[in-house]
Amino acid sequence: MSGERARVAVAMSGGVDSSVAAWLLARDGYDVVGVTMRLWDADDAASGDVSPTHRGCCSIEDIEDARRVCRVIGAPHYVVDARREFRQHVIDYFVAEYRRGRTPHPCIACNDRIKFDFLLRRAAMMDADYVATGHYARIEPGPGGEPTLRRGADPGKDQSYVLYGLGPDQLRRTLLPVGAYPKAAIRAMARDAGLHLADKADSQEVCFIPGGDYRRFLRAESQPAAGEIVDAEGRVVGEHEGVERFTVGQRRGIGVAARDVGLPDGEKVFVTRIDAATRRVTVGGADALLVRDVRVGDVRYVSGRGPESPVRVEAQIRYNGGAAPAELVPAGAGAVLRFDAPQRAVTPGQAAVFYEGDRVLGGGAIDGPAD
Repeated sequence: MSGERARVAVAMSGGVDSSVAAWLLARDGYDVVGVTMRLWDADDAASGDVSPTHRGCCSIEDIEDARRVCRVIGAPHYVVDARREFRQHVIDYFVAEYRRGRTPHPCIACNDRIKFDFLLRRAAMMDADYVATGHYARIEPGPGGEPTLRRGADPGKDQSYVLYGLGPDQLRRTLLPVGAYPKAAIRAMARDAGLHLADKADSQEVCFIPGGDYRRFLRAESQPAAGEIVDAEGRVVGEHEGVERFTVGQRRGIGVAARDVGLPDGEKVFVTRIDAATRRVTVGGADALLVRDVRVGDVRYVSGRGPESPVRVEAQIRYNGGAAPAELVPAGAGAVLRFDAPQRAVTPGQAAVFYEGDRVLGGGAIDGPAD
């Protein structure tokens, strides 16, 4: 990577990945400005205080870690208050989706509306030519010179799934320095550079939900309404305290035995459907989770334009899942994915991301099985 003192605003979360991203860019001649976005704090969290074991992000300690790294690389550091935008576009979305019986992906909303949209606008106010993050993905020129988004070099850390909403204009102004390296190399670089957080643990929880107890958070943020648990035939087999407590594919905490839904003793019972309008949660066996055709809404394509006719893709329907071969059939602002083999626990609200090899074509939000 080369630069002629182009200015880049680096989103620094206080973790090792974004810190090494800033260090790499400074090493390669960019005029680096560190930006830590204040998204929330303990006083903002409706679910209570942050526990000592919380491993989210955006704490006072994280801000100080980012500031210390900027001192080492000789870059200015700023804290930008994005709490209002984060509340509107991430937390409110998170709560609203669960109320609709869907399972949201807050990191995708944060990347789409905060780390790129909001940060790009703030970067322009800082006269920055680019923004950069510590995501494990790559941006490379395509055959015609247009930017393409590709998987990160480290398969175990690839984060391209959460970046499918980036369009060509955003890609032209975005740098992803760590995407070409494996995680072990990033930590080694941090040690060699004398960065104090080389061995800092990665964030593993939703940052605004202390302790990871999203049900407790939702109870504090909303007023769940009770409803019925039913089997595939619509027979009532139990009651629940709110659809927000469930996600398609869930097995634990349902409170229904196998024999209650006509399954042999010892068989596992799963949530197979959630209807927020009727407040009914349908449960059944593992076979009821298999779906071949999937409706996807609000589809966006990295190139800015999608196919006009069906195309072959590999589609990934969960962050930690693999991609499976499918036919992508465009349908207005949405699409239908027709998988070669049935997929398990297709979850409304999660993302379906389309790939061609390691190149991200686009993606959208899963609406459910295609009838």
